[in-house]
Amino acid sequence: MTPMSQTPNQPEFAHYQPGEYAAEHLRITPTTLSDGRDFFYLDDEPEYVNGSRTRVLDDPRDLDYRFAPHLNAEGVEVKYAAPQMRRDPLTGDWIPMATARMNRPITAGSGATAKGNPLAARKPGDPYQDGEVPDTDYDVVVFENRFPSMVQVPGVPNEVRYVDGNPLWQERPAAGRCEVICFDSDENGLPADLPVERLRTVVEAWAFRTAELSAIDGIEQVFPFENHGEEIGVSLAHPHGQIYAYPFIAPKLETELQHTQAYFERTGGNLLRDLMHAEIDAGERVIMRNHSWVAYVPAAARWPLEVHVQPLRDGILTLDQLNDAERWDLAQMYSTLLRRGNRFFDKGDGKGMDLPYIAAWHQAPVRDARRENYRLNLQFFSFRRAANKIKYLAGSESGMAAWVSDTTPELIAQRFHELGPVDIAD
Repeated sequence: MTPMSQTPNQPEFAHYQPGEYAAEHLRITPTTLSDGRDFFYLDDEPEYVNGSRTRVLDDPRDLDYRFAPHLNAEGVEVKYAAPQMRRDPLTGDWIPMATARMNRPITAGSGATAKGNPLAARKPGDPYQDGEVPDTDYDVVVFENRFPSMVQVPGVPNEVRYVDGNPLWQERPAAGRCEVICFDSDENGLPADLPVERLRTVVEAWAFRTAELSAIDGIEQVFPFENHGEEIGVSLAHPHGQIYAYPFIAPKLETELQHTQAYFERTGGNLLRDLMHAEIDAGERVIMRNHSWVAYVPAAARWPLEVHVQPLRDGILTLDQLNDAERWDLAQMYSTLLRRGNRFFDKGDGKGMDLPYIAAWHQAPVRDARRENYRLNLQFFSFRRAANKIKYLAGSESGMAAWVSDTTPELIAQRFHELGPVDIAD
Protein backbone atom coordinates (compact mmCIF):
# COMPACT_ATOMS: atom_id res chain seq x y z
CA MET A 1 0.00 0.00 0.00
CA THR A 2 1.16 3.57 -0.64
CA PRO A 3 1.81 5.52 2.56
CA MET A 4 -0.47 8.46 3.17
CA SER A 5 1.18 11.85 3.27
CA GLN A 6 2.63 13.00 6.58
CA THR A 7 3.95 16.35 7.70
CA PRO A 8 7.25 16.53 9.58
CA ASN A 9 5.51 18.22 12.50
CA GLN A 10 4.26 16.31 15.52
CA PRO A 11 0.49 15.82 15.55
CA GLU A 12 -1.39 17.53 18.33
CA PHE A 13 -3.31 15.49 20.89
CA ALA A 14 -6.01 16.81 23.15
CA HIS A 15 -4.33 15.95 26.44
CA TYR A 16 -0.78 14.67 25.86
CA GLN A 17 1.94 17.31 25.78
CA PRO A 18 5.43 16.08 24.76
CA GLY A 19 8.40 17.32 26.74
CA GLU A 20 11.48 18.85 25.16
CA TYR A 21 13.11 15.49 24.38
CA ALA A 22 9.99 13.90 22.91
CA ALA A 23 9.19 16.96 20.82
CA GLU A 24 12.62 16.83 19.22
CA HIS A 25 13.55 13.15 19.15
CA LEU A 26 10.29 11.19 18.96
CA ARG A 27 7.41 11.17 16.52
CA ILE A 28 3.90 9.85 17.13
CA THR A 29 1.91 8.95 14.02
CA PRO A 30 -1.74 7.99 14.47
CA THR A 31 -3.78 5.90 12.06
CA THR A 32 -6.79 3.56 12.08
CA LEU A 33 -6.81 -0.17 11.40
CA SER A 34 -9.27 -1.53 8.85
CA ASP A 35 -11.77 -2.60 11.53
CA GLY A 36 -11.82 0.88 13.11
CA ARG A 37 -9.35 0.47 15.98
CA ASP A 38 -6.89 3.23 16.89
CA PHE A 39 -3.21 2.62 16.11
CA PHE A 40 -0.10 4.73 16.90
CA TYR A 41 3.50 4.51 15.72
CA LEU A 42 6.06 5.95 18.15
CA ASP A 43 9.31 6.39 16.26
CA ASP A 44 12.75 7.25 17.61
CA GLU A 45 14.75 6.61 14.41
CA PRO A 46 15.89 10.03 13.05
CA GLU A 47 14.64 9.51 9.49
CA TYR A 48 11.10 8.96 10.73
CA VAL A 49 11.30 11.71 13.33
CA ASN A 50 12.34 14.33 10.76
CA GLY A 51 9.81 13.12 8.20
CA SER A 52 12.28 12.01 5.52
CA ARG A 53 10.70 8.55 5.77
CA THR A 54 7.07 7.79 6.48
CA ARG A 55 5.16 4.89 7.93
CA VAL A 56 2.56 2.80 6.14
CA LEU A 57 -0.79 3.93 7.51
CA ASP A 58 -3.22 1.83 5.47
CA ASP A 59 -4.11 -1.57 6.93
CA PRO A 60 -4.13 -4.00 3.96
CA ARG A 61 -6.53 -6.43 5.65
CA ASP A 62 -10.19 -6.45 4.73
CA LEU A 63 -11.57 -6.74 8.24
CA ASP A 64 -15.21 -6.24 9.19
CA TYR A 65 -15.97 -3.21 11.33
CA ARG A 66 -15.14 -4.24 14.87
CA PHE A 67 -18.69 -3.70 16.21
CA ALA A 68 -20.53 -5.04 13.16
CA PRO A 69 -23.11 -7.84 13.53
CA HIS A 70 -21.90 -11.28 12.49
CA LEU A 71 -23.33 -14.68 11.61
CA ASN A 72 -23.40 -17.33 14.30
CA ALA A 73 -22.89 -21.07 13.76
CA GLU A 74 -26.50 -21.40 12.57
CA GLY A 75 -26.06 -18.62 10.01
CA VAL A 76 -28.22 -16.18 11.97
CA GLU A 77 -27.06 -12.57 12.22
CA VAL A 78 -26.35 -11.57 15.82
CA LYS A 79 -25.23 -8.30 17.36
CA TYR A 80 -21.69 -7.72 18.54
CA ALA A 81 -21.25 -9.34 21.95
CA ALA A 82 -19.98 -6.47 24.06
CA PRO A 83 -18.02 -7.43 27.19
CA GLN A 84 -20.07 -7.17 30.37
CA MET A 85 -19.10 -6.95 34.01
CA ARG A 86 -20.86 -8.10 37.14
CA ARG A 87 -20.36 -6.96 40.70
CA ASP A 88 -19.51 -9.50 43.37
CA PRO A 89 -21.90 -8.76 46.27
CA LEU A 90 -19.44 -10.18 48.81
CA THR A 91 -16.49 -7.97 47.87
CA GLY A 92 -17.88 -5.15 45.74
CA ASP A 93 -15.43 -6.08 42.94
CA TRP A 94 -16.44 -5.68 39.30
CA ILE A 95 -15.65 -8.80 37.22
CA PRO A 96 -15.37 -8.19 33.42
CA MET A 97 -16.58 -11.08 31.24
CA ALA A 98 -15.44 -11.15 27.61
CA THR A 99 -16.25 -14.38 25.78
CA ALA A 100 -14.61 -13.19 22.53
CA ARG A 101 -11.19 -13.51 24.18
CA MET A 102 -11.53 -17.28 23.89
CA ASN A 103 -10.81 -16.84 20.16
CA ARG A 104 -7.62 -14.81 20.50
CA PRO A 105 -4.47 -16.28 18.87
CA ILE A 106 -1.90 -17.98 21.08
CA THR A 107 1.64 -18.27 19.73
CA ALA A 108 3.56 -19.12 22.92
CA GLY A 109 3.90 -22.41 24.78
CA SER A 110 2.40 -25.85 24.30
CA GLY A 111 -1.10 -24.45 23.78
CA ALA A 112 -0.16 -22.40 20.71
CA THR A 113 -3.01 -22.13 18.20
CA ALA A 114 -1.46 -19.75 15.64
CA LYS A 115 1.71 -20.09 13.58
CA GLY A 116 2.11 -16.40 12.89
CA ASN A 117 2.74 -13.52 15.23
CA PRO A 118 0.12 -10.75 15.06
CA LEU A 119 2.48 -8.35 16.87
CA ALA A 120 5.30 -8.71 14.35
CA ALA A 121 5.95 -6.26 11.54
CA ARG A 122 4.47 -7.30 8.21
CA LYS A 123 6.79 -9.54 6.17
CA PRO A 124 6.37 -9.37 2.38
CA GLY A 125 5.61 -12.84 1.11
CA ASP A 126 4.91 -14.27 4.56
CA PRO A 127 1.87 -16.59 4.39
CA TYR A 128 0.59 -15.18 7.69
CA GLN A 129 -1.30 -12.03 6.74
CA ASP A 130 -3.29 -11.14 9.84
CA GLY A 131 -0.67 -9.09 11.65
CA GLU A 132 -1.73 -5.94 13.45
CA VAL A 133 1.13 -3.70 12.21
CA PRO A 134 0.69 -2.31 8.67
CA ASP A 135 4.39 -1.54 8.11
CA THR A 136 7.34 -3.90 7.58
CA ASP A 137 9.25 -2.37 10.48
CA TYR A 138 8.59 -0.23 13.54
CA ASP A 139 10.16 1.12 16.72
CA VAL A 140 7.26 1.14 19.23
CA VAL A 141 3.56 0.80 18.43
CA VAL A 142 0.37 1.07 20.49
CA PHE A 143 -3.05 -0.08 19.34
CA GLU A 144 -6.42 -1.15 20.66
CA ASN A 145 -6.62 -4.83 21.50
CA ARG A 146 -8.54 -6.86 18.91
CA PHE A 147 -9.81 -9.14 21.69
CA PRO A 148 -10.43 -6.72 24.57
CA SER A 149 -11.55 -7.54 28.08
CA MET A 150 -13.27 -4.13 28.16
CA VAL A 151 -14.43 -1.82 25.38
CA GLN A 152 -16.79 1.11 24.93
CA VAL A 153 -19.32 0.15 22.25
CA PRO A 154 -21.10 3.00 20.44
CA GLY A 155 -24.81 3.10 21.17
CA VAL A 156 -24.62 0.79 24.20
CA PRO A 157 -25.79 2.73 27.29
CA ASN A 158 -23.60 2.40 30.36
CA GLU A 159 -26.51 1.42 32.60
CA VAL A 160 -26.78 -0.93 35.54
CA ARG A 161 -29.02 -3.94 35.01
CA TYR A 162 -29.72 -6.88 37.27
CA VAL A 163 -28.91 -10.52 36.52
CA ASP A 164 -32.15 -12.55 36.61
CA GLY A 165 -33.86 -9.33 37.70
CA ASN A 166 -32.39 -9.67 41.19
CA PRO A 167 -30.82 -6.47 42.63
CA LEU A 168 -28.24 -8.62 44.42
CA TRP A 169 -26.37 -9.02 41.12
CA GLN A 170 -25.52 -5.79 39.33
CA GLU A 171 -24.41 -5.93 35.71
CA ARG A 172 -23.01 -3.19 33.45
CA PRO A 173 -21.18 -2.98 30.14
CA ALA A 174 -17.43 -3.39 30.68
CA ALA A 175 -17.00 0.05 29.10
CA GLY A 176 -13.25 0.44 29.44
CA ARG A 177 -10.44 0.17 26.93
CA CYS A 178 -7.58 -2.28 26.36
CA GLU A 179 -4.46 -1.44 24.39
CA VAL A 180 -1.34 -3.36 23.38
CA ILE A 181 2.11 -1.76 23.34
CA CYS A 182 4.88 -3.47 21.36
CA PHE A 183 8.34 -2.50 22.59
CA ASP A 184 10.26 -3.42 19.43
CA SER A 185 9.78 -5.11 16.06
CA ASP A 186 12.21 -7.96 16.89
CA GLU A 187 9.77 -10.72 17.76
CA ASN A 188 12.53 -12.90 19.24
CA GLY A 189 13.96 -10.17 21.45
CA LEU A 190 13.59 -9.66 25.19
CA PRO A 191 12.65 -6.42 26.93
CA ALA A 192 15.81 -6.82 29.04
CA ASP A 193 17.95 -6.70 25.89
CA LEU A 194 16.49 -3.49 24.47
CA PRO A 195 18.72 -0.40 24.45
CA VAL A 196 17.87 2.29 26.98
CA GLU A 197 16.92 4.61 24.12
CA ARG A 198 14.15 2.24 23.05
CA LEU A 199 12.89 1.84 26.59
CA ARG A 200 12.82 5.63 26.79
CA THR A 201 10.35 5.51 23.89
CA VAL A 202 8.32 2.92 25.82
CA VAL A 203 8.23 5.26 28.83
CA GLU A 204 6.96 8.03 26.55
CA ALA A 205 4.27 5.68 25.25
CA TRP A 206 3.13 5.00 28.83
CA ALA A 207 2.94 8.75 29.51
CA PHE A 208 1.20 9.48 26.19
CA ARG A 209 -1.49 6.88 26.67
CA THR A 210 -1.99 7.72 30.36
CA ALA A 211 -2.74 11.33 29.42
CA GLU A 212 -5.11 10.45 26.60
CA LEU A 213 -6.93 7.53 28.21
CA SER A 214 -7.51 9.41 31.46
CA ALA A 215 -9.64 11.92 29.56
CA ILE A 216 -12.13 9.33 28.23
CA ASP A 217 -15.55 9.56 29.85
CA GLY A 218 -16.14 6.80 32.35
CA ILE A 219 -12.48 5.79 32.83
CA GLU A 220 -11.49 5.62 36.49
CA GLN A 221 -7.97 4.09 36.41
CA VAL A 222 -5.21 3.69 33.80
CA PHE A 223 -3.02 0.64 34.34
CA PRO A 224 0.07 0.03 32.16
CA PHE A 225 1.56 -3.40 32.81
CA GLU A 226 3.80 -6.04 31.37
CA ASN A 227 3.34 -9.80 31.57
CA HIS A 228 6.52 -11.62 30.59
CA GLY A 229 7.18 -15.33 30.27
CA GLU A 230 5.27 -18.47 29.39
CA GLU A 231 4.89 -19.34 33.09
CA ILE A 232 2.98 -16.09 33.61
CA GLY A 233 0.50 -17.19 30.93
CA VAL A 234 1.66 -14.93 28.11
CA SER A 235 -0.12 -15.95 24.89
CA LEU A 236 2.11 -14.05 22.43
CA ALA A 237 5.88 -14.43 22.41
CA HIS A 238 6.90 -10.86 21.56
CA PRO A 239 8.34 -8.03 23.71
CA HIS A 240 5.15 -6.21 24.58
CA GLY A 241 2.94 -4.93 27.37
CA GLN A 242 -0.63 -3.78 27.78
CA ILE A 243 -2.58 -0.81 29.07
CA TYR A 244 -5.98 -1.28 30.69
CA ALA A 245 -8.27 1.69 31.19
CA TYR A 246 -10.75 0.49 33.80
CA PRO A 247 -14.30 1.87 34.21
CA PHE A 248 -13.84 1.20 37.93
CA ILE A 249 -11.04 1.29 40.48
CA ALA A 250 -9.35 -2.12 40.54
CA PRO A 251 -9.51 -3.99 43.87
CA LYS A 252 -5.79 -3.73 44.69
CA LEU A 253 -5.68 0.00 44.06
CA GLU A 254 -8.91 0.45 46.04
CA THR A 255 -7.32 -1.28 49.04
CA GLU A 256 -4.21 0.88 48.73
CA LEU A 257 -6.34 4.04 48.48
CA GLN A 258 -8.21 3.12 51.64
CA HIS A 259 -4.92 2.78 53.53
CA THR A 260 -3.21 5.85 52.03
CA GLN A 261 -6.27 7.98 52.76
CA ALA A 262 -6.60 6.69 56.34
CA TYR A 263 -2.88 7.38 56.89
CA PHE A 264 -3.29 10.94 55.61
CA GLU A 265 -6.30 11.58 57.82
CA ARG A 266 -4.43 10.19 60.83
CA THR A 267 -1.00 11.76 60.29
CA GLY A 268 -1.27 14.33 57.49
CA GLY A 269 1.45 12.44 55.62
CA ASN A 270 1.68 10.50 52.37
CA LEU A 271 2.02 6.78 53.13
CA LEU A 272 3.85 5.84 49.93
CA ARG A 273 6.33 8.70 50.33
CA ASP A 274 6.94 7.83 53.97
CA LEU A 275 7.43 4.15 53.09
CA MET A 276 9.99 5.11 50.44
CA HIS A 277 11.94 7.34 52.82
CA ALA A 278 11.79 4.69 55.54
CA GLU A 279 13.32 2.17 53.11
CA ILE A 280 16.02 4.68 52.16
CA ASP A 281 16.79 5.32 55.84
CA ALA A 282 16.90 1.59 56.63
CA GLY A 283 19.14 1.03 53.61
CA GLU A 284 19.29 -2.76 53.74
CA ARG A 285 16.51 -3.41 51.22
CA VAL A 286 17.37 -0.63 48.74
CA ILE A 287 18.80 -2.28 45.62
CA MET A 288 19.15 0.67 43.20
CA ARG A 289 18.98 4.43 43.18
CA ASN A 290 19.65 7.20 40.67
CA HIS A 291 18.94 10.94 40.48
CA SER A 292 15.17 10.49 40.15
CA TRP A 293 14.18 7.00 41.33
CA VAL A 294 14.75 4.45 44.07
CA ALA A 295 14.13 0.70 43.90
CA TYR A 296 13.73 -1.44 46.99
CA VAL A 297 12.39 -4.75 48.23
CA PRO A 298 9.41 -3.75 50.42
CA ALA A 299 9.63 -4.77 54.06
CA ALA A 300 6.44 -6.85 53.71
CA ALA A 301 7.18 -8.39 50.30
CA ARG A 302 4.85 -11.22 49.31
CA TRP A 303 6.60 -12.66 46.26
CA PRO A 304 9.88 -14.63 46.13
CA LEU A 305 11.23 -11.77 43.98
CA GLU A 306 9.57 -8.41 44.50
CA VAL A 307 10.82 -4.87 43.89
CA HIS A 308 8.98 -1.57 44.23
CA VAL A 309 10.15 1.55 42.38
CA GLN A 310 9.18 5.13 43.24
CA PRO A 311 10.13 8.57 41.95
CA LEU A 312 12.01 10.69 44.48
CA ARG A 313 10.20 13.93 43.62
CA ASP A 314 6.98 14.58 45.53
CA GLY A 315 3.65 15.20 43.88
CA ILE A 316 3.94 12.71 41.00
CA LEU A 317 0.63 10.88 40.71
CA THR A 318 0.81 9.49 37.16
CA LEU A 319 3.36 8.72 34.46
CA ASP A 320 2.47 11.73 32.32
CA GLN A 321 3.55 14.03 35.18
CA LEU A 322 7.20 12.91 34.91
CA ASN A 323 9.65 15.42 33.47
CA ASP A 324 12.27 14.60 30.81
CA ALA A 325 15.05 13.77 33.27
CA GLU A 326 12.76 11.47 35.26
CA ARG A 327 11.66 9.65 32.10
CA TRP A 328 15.28 9.03 31.11
CA ASP A 329 16.23 7.89 34.60
CA LEU A 330 13.24 5.56 34.63
CA ALA A 331 14.25 3.98 31.32
CA GLN A 332 17.76 3.38 32.68
CA MET A 333 16.54 1.94 35.98
CA TYR A 334 13.93 -0.29 34.31
CA SER A 335 16.58 -1.64 31.93
CA THR A 336 18.90 -2.42 34.82
CA LEU A 337 16.09 -4.01 36.86
CA LEU A 338 15.13 -6.36 33.99
CA ARG A 339 18.71 -7.43 33.37
CA ARG A 340 19.47 -8.01 37.03
CA GLY A 341 16.19 -9.89 37.38
CA ASN A 342 17.40 -12.27 34.67
CA ARG A 343 20.55 -12.89 36.75
CA PHE A 344 18.69 -13.40 40.03
CA PHE A 345 18.35 -17.19 39.77
CA ASP A 346 21.38 -19.30 38.86
CA LYS A 347 20.82 -22.56 36.98
CA GLY A 348 24.41 -23.58 37.61
CA ASP A 349 25.93 -22.24 34.40
CA GLY A 350 26.28 -18.65 35.55
CA LYS A 351 24.09 -17.41 32.70
CA GLY A 352 20.93 -16.70 34.65
CA MET A 353 17.55 -17.17 32.95
CA ASP A 354 14.74 -15.38 31.19
CA LEU A 355 12.80 -14.39 34.31
CA PRO A 356 9.00 -14.62 34.19
CA TYR A 357 7.64 -11.44 35.75
CA ILE A 358 4.82 -8.93 36.02
CA ALA A 359 5.57 -5.22 36.01
CA ALA A 360 2.53 -3.30 37.27
CA TRP A 361 2.25 0.50 37.25
CA HIS A 362 0.15 1.78 40.15
CA GLN A 363 -1.08 5.26 39.25
CA ALA A 364 -3.46 7.56 41.08
CA PRO A 365 -7.10 7.10 40.04
CA VAL A 366 -8.47 9.49 37.44
CA ARG A 367 -11.29 11.16 39.36
CA ASP A 368 -11.44 9.81 42.89
CA ALA A 369 -10.70 12.54 45.45
CA ARG A 370 -8.28 10.23 47.27
CA ARG A 371 -5.85 10.50 44.34
CA GLU A 372 -4.07 13.48 45.91
CA ASN A 373 -2.83 11.32 48.76
CA TYR A 374 -1.55 8.55 46.49
CA ARG A 375 1.77 8.38 44.61
CA LEU A 376 3.03 6.79 41.38
CA ASN A 377 4.84 3.49 41.94
CA LEU A 378 5.91 0.39 40.02
CA GLN A 379 5.45 -3.04 41.57
CA PHE A 380 7.65 -5.65 39.89
CA PHE A 381 7.46 -9.30 40.91
CA SER A 382 8.00 -12.90 39.87
CA PHE A 383 6.51 -16.09 41.28
CA ARG A 384 9.67 -18.05 40.50
CA ARG A 385 11.23 -19.00 43.84
CA ALA A 386 14.22 -20.91 42.49
CA ALA A 387 15.76 -21.68 39.12
CA ASN A 388 13.56 -24.78 38.87
CA LYS A 389 10.69 -23.95 41.23
CA ILE A 390 7.50 -21.90 41.03
CA LYS A 391 5.54 -20.48 43.94
CA TYR A 392 2.01 -21.73 43.42
CA LEU A 393 -0.85 -19.73 44.87
CA ALA A 394 -2.69 -22.50 46.66
CA GLY A 395 -5.25 -22.61 49.48
CA SER A 396 -4.13 -19.76 51.73
CA GLU A 397 -3.18 -17.33 48.97
CA SER A 398 -5.92 -18.09 46.45
CA GLY A 399 -8.64 -19.10 48.87
CA MET A 400 -8.17 -16.45 51.55
CA ALA A 401 -5.71 -13.93 50.03
CA ALA A 402 -3.59 -14.64 53.11
CA TRP A 403 0.00 -14.66 51.85
CA VAL A 404 2.70 -16.99 53.12
CA SER A 405 6.18 -16.03 51.93
CA ASP A 406 8.87 -18.62 51.26
CA THR A 407 11.67 -16.14 51.89
CA THR A 408 12.27 -12.76 53.53
CA PRO A 409 12.63 -9.30 51.99
CA GLU A 410 16.14 -9.06 53.42
CA LEU A 411 17.20 -12.27 51.64
CA ILE A 412 15.74 -11.01 48.37
CA ALA A 413 17.66 -7.75 48.69
CA GLN A 414 20.82 -9.62 49.70
CA ARG A 415 20.64 -11.67 46.51
CA PHE A 416 20.40 -8.48 44.44
CA HIS A 417 23.41 -7.07 46.29
CA GLU A 418 25.36 -10.27 45.56
CA LEU A 419 24.98 -9.57 41.86
CA GLY A 420 27.57 -6.83 42.30
CA PRO A 421 27.58 -3.04 42.25
CA VAL A 422 24.90 -1.41 40.15
CA ASP A 423 25.98 0.71 37.21
CA ILE A 424 22.62 2.30 36.51
CA ALA A 425 23.75 3.32 33.05
CA ASP A 426 25.47 0.07 32.04
